[in-house]
Amino acid sequence: MSIEQIIVLAVVQGISEFLPISSSGHLILIPALTGWPDQGLATDIMVHIGSLFAIIVYFWRDVGRLLKGVGDLARLSLTDNARLALYIVLATIPAVIFALILKKTGVLDQIRGPEIVGWNAIIFGILLYVTDKYGSRFKSMADMRLAPALMIGFAQALALIPGTSRSGITITAARALGFERSESARFSFLLGMPAIAGAGVLTIYEFYHSGESIPTQTLITAGLSFLASLGAITFLMALVRRMSFLPFVLYRLALGAVLLGWVYFY
Repeated sequence: MSIEQIIVLAVVQGISEFLPISSSGHLILIPALTGWPDQGLATDIMVHIGSLFAIIVYFWRDVGRLLKGVGDLARLSLTDNARLALYIVLATIPAVIFALILKKTGVLDQIRGPEIVGWNAIIFGILLYVTDKYGSRFKSMADMRLAPALMIGFAQALALIPGTSRSGITITAARALGFERSESARFSFLLGMPAIAGAGVLTIYEFYHSGESIPTQTLITAGLSFLASLGAITFLMALVRRMSFLPFVLYRLALGAVLLGWVYFY
């Protein structure tokens, strides 16, 4: 990859991973719109690893609570921290199962196209608008229970389809279940950690198993993605305390319309 492609991939991933506009969808669009060769699923996953470290840095207090909760679970002590850790783990399972099915069937590599991104950008953008506008605004993460956590987890599984947006669909589900905007985003980001980490570990294992080394340029892209991701998280968490998700909904609708127009009429 050229240095230009590395920088663009890192910045696009860092920004779009945490804004509800679909990072995987934008990563697929980069080669389609620029003529660059497709960077491949492995690079997509590694730049997500950069985003994972940004979550850990920004939400370090919550991450500390989760780690303490894991320790409490190991001692069979069901504390508040243990419950949160348990909810995160259980809510990750649907996405893991769905990812294995898509990977085993080869579907994951066949749904990387502008048309799918376009339709999903519109459909899930509308869902985000409806739940954000009419959803309740009073629940916090302290109110999280197993049933809503699992429902948000099942929603996260849909994010494997490009254009859906992992943060977008999980925030949509949380808002539909009555969680406040910033708390919806907070749980969404924490929920993303195991899924992103698991995908990264699997990718690294596949490189190791094949006898290949991870390209240096891929590691550089992941590092730049970390910096862009940290900025995006800070921006979004400040924004959702002051306004709705409407700007992102409008962006999704415009993006979807442009992509579908390009696919069907260009």
